[in-house]
Amino acid sequence: MSESKIGVLVMSYGTPESMDQVETYYTHIRRGRKPPQDLLMDLIARYEAIGGVFPLRVHTESQVAALQKELDRLRPGVYVCRHGMKHAHPFIEDGAAHLAEAGIREAVGIVLAPHYSAMSVGEYIKRAREAAEGHGIAMTFVTSYHLHPLFIEAHAERLKEALEKFPAEDRERVHVFFSAHSLPQRIVQLNDPYPDQLLETSRAVSEAAGVRNWSFAWQSAGRTNEPWLGPDILEALESLDRDSVRGVVVSPIGFVSDHLEVLYDLDIEAKAHAAGLGLRLERTASLNSDPKYIGTLADMILNAGLAAVREGEAAR
Repeated sequence: MSESKIGVLVMSYGTPESMDQVETYYTHIRRGRKPPQDLLMDLIARYEAIGGVFPLRVHTESQVAALQKELDRLRPGVYVCRHGMKHAHPFIEDGAAHLAEAGIREAVGIVLAPHYSAMSVGEYIKRAREAAEGHGIAMTFVTSYHLHPLFIEAHAERLKEALEKFPAEDRERVHVFFSAHSLPQRIVQLNDPYPDQLLETSRAVSEAAGVRNWSFAWQSAGRTNEPWLGPDILEALESLDRDSVRGVVVSPIGFVSDHLEVLYDLDIEAKAHAAGLGLRLERTASLNSDPKYIGTLADMILNAGLAAVREGEAAR
């Protein structure tokens, strides 16, 4: 393979492939510590509640394939995409090895998470950089893309579609919650950009969709002894003035695919909680392989890839 080719390591969180892999997966998330039986059974029950399926892997593989196709359209024969996951096979290290096997010496790393945190995207980058260096690959990284115009446009379109599920006369009284996966509260003391980037996306999407009545809530916090960012979406629902609010739309802007935190935490748990409060809850459709999301990734990679080539040429 020509040395002029540029590799792309697409990184994602990972998911089991079957129910018998859930414990191994959960143990890996817990850094090698087996989960208590009650937590394991709760996770298994959540997967069973969404049909005993693991859609994240399917959607991620589709996103990687769509990205390869788009890069081939834009720059034929230049980019080689490989996939690596944080908590499941193929791991990030496997993805780097597959790029090396393809003869790649320069690559771009990108995470299927739009917002940067040292505790999330930062950990992906650390592992990818170490793996790439071990194979003699010079790798540059896309750290975030939370305000890319195509990304904002895709979310705004979905928000408008979700609002249209309510009668026209009720839409001014529908409250929009933007949400993302919570992280330990200590990131605030570390001046981590994650919360601010999420608010920036929320503002941009709400402005593009013409929405004024919105706020931000966190979801899917880990079950640890330390405090996590809040308010949680369930608490936020309870805080609404139910005399003036007719319904709720949740836009999970921190996620890019249908998976457990969307299909269970929002579609089942949050929707049931809202119903118990007398509120109708709708969710915006996930991006999955939407062309505008794939276009966002491709644009970020093209720009990062050109920078990597220039840096490589300067080094030579």
